[in-house]
Amino acid sequence: MIVLFSDFGLEGPYTGQVKAVLYRTAPGIPVVDLFADAPPGKPKPAAYLLAAYGAWFPPGTVLVAVVDPGVGSARGAVIVDADGRWHVGPDNGLFELVARRADSVRTWDIPWRPDRLSASFHGRDLFAPVGGQLARGILPREPPRPGEFGRRADWPDDLPEIVYVDRYGNAMTGLRAALLADGTRLSAAGRVLTRARTFSDVPPGVAFWYENSNGLAEIAVNAGRADGALGLAVGSPVAILG
Repeated sequence: MIVLFSDFGLEGPYTGQVKAVLYRTAPGIPVVDLFADAPPGKPKPAAYLLAAYGAWFPPGTVLVAVVDPGVGSARGAVIVDADGRWHVGPDNGLFELVARRADSVRTWDIPWRPDRLSASFHGRDLFAPVGGQLARGILPREPPRPGEFGRRADWPDDLPEIVYVDRYGNAMTGLRAALLADGTRLSAAGRVLTRARTFSDVPPGVAFWYENSNGLAEIAVNAGRADGALGLAVGSPVAILG
């Protein structure tokens, strides 16, 4: 299958045009919309989301991932094979956590360019066609490049920030819950949050954190919105209190 991960949104033509190219390039191969609302123009928080949610898909999946504030610039375009999952997108740190957590990584530059390449829409004109070819089993002819793609060694293994707010107002962090002890408390927006297993384990209106369905520590309010109640947004810092 092909999985779309982007900040294009569902409003306007962008996601639809990318999917049209995928259906034309790889007819009959299902296209899954994973995120169309990744943090706009912010590859760093998006990288932690992609690592957590992309791992849910089986090897052989092609993930076309585009959060690309440098589109049209000299930033590179890459293919990353991480544990058998193919990732196509900009070389701007978006694949840093995917690569760091994988046991096996191979990378290629994308030298191909279409006859018409918009300076502002490489998701449609470059990354979607390459992703479609990969999904059809047409793999890079060149050997993987010997050096690594542009890495972000200064980014932490787990990001103590809010990386996404969902439609319910729940605020995901870039922290893997499995690495936090059961009694760990988190602090965000001046509030200390204890851990619960799920929403109904706390009274209505109470803020807490829990391990979400893809393994990230997520801040929520039972029967409420954590973003509004705590003033959280993408980039809000989160502290681990132990």
